[in-house]
Amino acid sequence: MDELTLAQVMLPEDANPRGNVHGGTLMKLADTAGGVCATRHARQRVVTAVIDSMTFEEPVYVGNLVVLNACVTWTGRTSIETEVSIEAEDVLSGEVRHISTAYFVYVATDEHGRPTPVRPLEVTTPEQRRRWVEAEQRRAIRLRIHSDAAARG
Repeated sequence: MDELTLAQVMLPEDANPRGNVHGGTLMKLADTAGGVCATRHARQRVVTAVIDSMTFEEPVYVGNLVVLNACVTWTGRTSIETEVSIEAEDVLSGEVRHISTAYFVYVATDEHGRPTPVRPLEVTTPEQRRRWVEAEQRRAIRLRIHSDAAARG
C-alpha cells in the first residue's frame, strides 16, 4: 500500500496567542501528506478535489510533534482517495494523542491541468480490502450529496 509519514514540530507561528495550533495549520499539513501520498501513487500531479469532514478530537499545542500518517485507500479512473491520521506527541512526556482522521480525494492531472488516468490500487490484504470497501461507501455518499445538490439547483 502507498503510505507516507510526515512529522513537524508546532511553532508559535502555527498557533493562536494561547498556544493552541490553528485547525487550518493541521488541515494544510494533512492535505500535504495526503497529496504527496497520492502523487507518489500516480507519479503525476494531483489536485485536491474533496476533503471529507475533518474534526479535531484533541487540541494541539506549540511544541507538540505532529505526526501525520497517510495511505492510499482507493483509486478510480482519475481519482485517488487517501486516509490521513493525525497524532500529537508531547516530546517531553512521550504522551501521544490521536487528533483526527480525515479522507482526501485527489484528481490526477496532465500537463494541461486535465484529469488523467491513474494506475489501479493493488488490494491484497484484508486491511486494504476493508479500507477499499469503506472508501467506496464514502464515495457513494459524496456522489449522492452532489447529485441531490445539483437537483435542487
